[in-house]
Amino acid sequence: MEFKKIVLSIVSVFLFVSVGFAQSSLELKKQRERLDKEIAELQKVLSAKTQEKLLSQREVSALSKQLDLRENKISTINSELRIINNNISTNNKIVDKLKGELEKLRQDYEKMILFAFRNKNAYNKMMFIFASKDFNQGFKRVKYLQQFADARKVKVSEIEGHKKQIELKLAQLQRDKQTQQALLKEQQEERNVIAKDRATHSQQLNQLSKEERSFRGQLTKKQQEKRRLDAAIKSAIAREVEAARRAEEERRRRLAEAEAKKSGTTVAEAEKKIEKKTGSAVLNNSPEATKLSAGFQSNRGRLPWPVGQGNIVRNYGNVTVERGVRDFYDYIRIRTADGAAVKTIFEGTVIQVINIGSMAVIVQHGEYLTAYSNLKSVSVRKGQKVSTGTVIGAADSDADAGYSYIDLSVFRGQTPMNPSSWIAR
Repeated sequence: MEFKKIVLSIVSVFLFVSVGFAQSSLELKKQRERLDKEIAELQKVLSAKTQEKLLSQREVSALSKQLDLRENKISTINSELRIINNNISTNNKIVDKLKGELEKLRQDYEKMILFAFRNKNAYNKMMFIFASKDFNQGFKRVKYLQQFADARKVKVSEIEGHKKQIELKLAQLQRDKQTQQALLKEQQEERNVIAKDRATHSQQLNQLSKEERSFRGQLTKKQQEKRRLDAAIKSAIAREVEAARRAEEERRRRLAEAEAKKSGTTVAEAEKKIEKKTGSAVLNNSPEATKLSAGFQSNRGRLPWPVGQGNIVRNYGNVTVERGVRDFYDYIRIRTADGAAVKTIFEGTVIQVINIGSMAVIVQHGEYLTAYSNLKSVSVRKGQKVSTGTVIGAADSDADAGYSYIDLSVFRGQTPMNPSSWIAR
């Protein structure tokens, strides 16, 4: 009975270990499958990009993430291997213990067989019983012989049970070792892929760094060209404001002279009584200009777009350009079809047509001005009055950007404003 308790305890321990192993191993297997799925998805992204000439930061990030996922997969495999190795070690100990118990059972069974052989005939059994001192001892010897026969059958059954348990444990060990070998093989394959991917990753990072330097150089050149055009636009506006300021001073001087002659005061005294326009207000130098300013202001957020179809690809203000290059833009860039008609967003007068490689048109609307740049052709002239929607030119393409666009600027006097807040949303 004591032996049966020991066997049951050992089997219970094994079952507990096996259940715990099964749960942990299943979770790790699911995690490994999830990592395999993520790696496969990222591999698709990388494969789709391999044929492109320029590498993007997204590709490098995807490859970097894939390397991290492969490292995580190896960690998961290591965890699985630790559980399998622990299970193999535990099962080996159980097998050794069962073999020891089986050997003891065999020895006990041999002793029982030897005893049975010595007392194999009925005469010896009868002599064993009649040699008792009294009736009680004789009765006990009869019961002992009966129990001895039963014990032999139990021992045979226990020996067979131990053999089956050992066979099961050995089969489990074989399966665990096969799983262990498969995981070790998969782990080595992942390490080989990681080594290869790291070399590719390093190569792509170097390539990306070269492209970034090249891009920065190209961007600097483009920025210089754009800044020349922007400077020309601002210079034209500044000249217009300055001319308006001088005209305003002349107007005030004439009014002051007339008032001084009429009232008998000095010109300086008379000039103090005349309202002085400052800043962008000097552009409201006529009733027509004042009316245009009021109309432009009242249509804020409702002005039409300068192209029939398009979308904003660069916003006003501090903007991060591609690959970490930052700059400030006092205009918005609208992507549109190549050669698309560019139209005025409000009525006014063309005050300048600029052509310094790229073309631009500036239209004045009282104290407000709009500038349309990156035009490949212009269909208006300086001094021409235009209505809302008048075609002033055609949008130009950009080979590096790979699309056509125009840049729209809005100024109040010389102060740039965000065009997005003026055109209809």
